[in-house]
Amino acid sequence: MAFTPTSFRKRLLAWYDTHARDLPWRENRDPYRVWLSEIMLQQTRVAAVIEHYREFLRRFPTVQKLGAAREASVLAAWSGLGYYRRARMLHAAARVLGGEFPETAEGWRRLPGIGRYTAAAIASISLGEAIAVVDGNVERVLQRVSGTRIRGEGLWQAAEQLLDHERPGDFNQAMMELGATVCTPRAPMCLTCPLVELCATRGAMAMPVKAPPQKKRAIHYALSCREGAVFLVQRPPDARLMAGMWELPEIAHPRGHTNLAFTLHHSITVTDYRVQVWKGVSPDRAAGEWIASRRLAKLAMTGLARKILRMASLSGGH
Repeated sequence: MAFTPTSFRKRLLAWYDTHARDLPWRENRDPYRVWLSEIMLQQTRVAAVIEHYREFLRRFPTVQKLGAAREASVLAAWSGLGYYRRARMLHAAARVLGGEFPETAEGWRRLPGIGRYTAAAIASISLGEAIAVVDGNVERVLQRVSGTRIRGEGLWQAAEQLLDHERPGDFNQAMMELGATVCTPRAPMCLTCPLVELCATRGAMAMPVKAPPQKKRAIHYALSCREGAVFLVQRPPDARLMAGMWELPEIAHPRGHTNLAFTLHHSITVTDYRVQVWKGVSPDRAAGEWIASRRLAKLAMTGLARKILRMASLSGGH
């Protein structure tokens, strides 16, 4: 079959109408919900986002509620998703917006934390603006279908040429959906692809998958409890990572401690941590606070600290 933009759009959208995943942010086209999902999905898998998305909306059902909230409350709701700068920028943008959303992608780009891709995604999905998106999934589909290593601005031009102007939001989601579920980096499922007859490579073009080597590190934390409270320390406000977040005090040298509570593994980007948690270690030298267990769920806490408290059957988990 000869490739034409019309045949490409028709086949892709017909496939999407049948096979689109049932995701909570697709229930409507509310700009706030679309925006929230796009920020959460940056560098985070769909499966990891779904429950966090629902819980975040439960706490902050409108952009006005989000803008009026304390940053600590927003970070607490974000806990477990990582890359906390996203939450801070989301909060900052909500304060700028009040209740009025931009009506174009250009307007969205003026807000904190929103770049070219995110602005185009929000504007096309929630507003119906005829503007294409390019992320890693779209890039892979475009390169395989065309048989060309398109780069940079050429990717955006190629996506614009294919865009369905009647259904831009659905088209953009369909491109991303195809790349995420069918045209995958490894072992693409070409036999189930709606574009296989239009594709120049049919999976033959190898896609480089960057897999940085994992570093391994052992860390130790003190878990001290008394009278329904847990001793926690707060990262300084100018810390490079997770500034202002609460966590358990770290123990530099656990030699001499005998009361090991449990061991767990925790991965962050390229580091795989072996975490040992010690009970009954005196926190007197650490500058921290005793936090009542009833407050833990609403505290802006690192994902690792929340995981530790959940394993210890304390109320630090969502």
